[in-house]
Amino acid sequence: MDENLEMLEYLYKASNMGHSSTEDLLTELKEKDNKIKKLLEDINKQYEHFEKESARLLKKNKKEPKSAGIMADMMSKMSIKKEVIKDNSDSSIADMLIQGLTMGNLEIDKRISNFEKEVDKKTINLAKEFRKFGEDYIKKLKGYL
Repeated sequence: MDENLEMLEYLYKASNMGHSSTEDLLTELKEKDNKIKKLLEDINKQYEHFEKESARLLKKNKKEPKSAGIMADMMSKMSIKKEVIKDNSDSSIADMLIQGLTMGNLEIDKRISNFEKEVDKKTINLAKEFRKFGEDYIKKLKGYL
């Protein structure tokens, strides 16, 4: 497979899943009094940006963006619901998000290292921007721990 398309597909799936999960988390916290909600809204906007940009680049390459799938989405929804029921404190939410962002950054780091020479500049820059987004929000979320 073309490494450029592979990177774009990963970025789309990761940002789509992040966007969907953050939406679910915001829905679960709607009636709750969490201070972290504003930061969650910012994270959600960032995921949406990456989702749209990676979809645009995929379509430009005549490839239709595909999400991670309905099963992954359902599993994420159930996991978020369970975690919020168990503990909906800001520190617990921040911890959950830090874990997700860290996993995403580890994966994008591997892909950048493996494909940096093969992938076009726009795509690699988007991947690095995605990694920086994760790093920046991990730092911000640590303030809630």
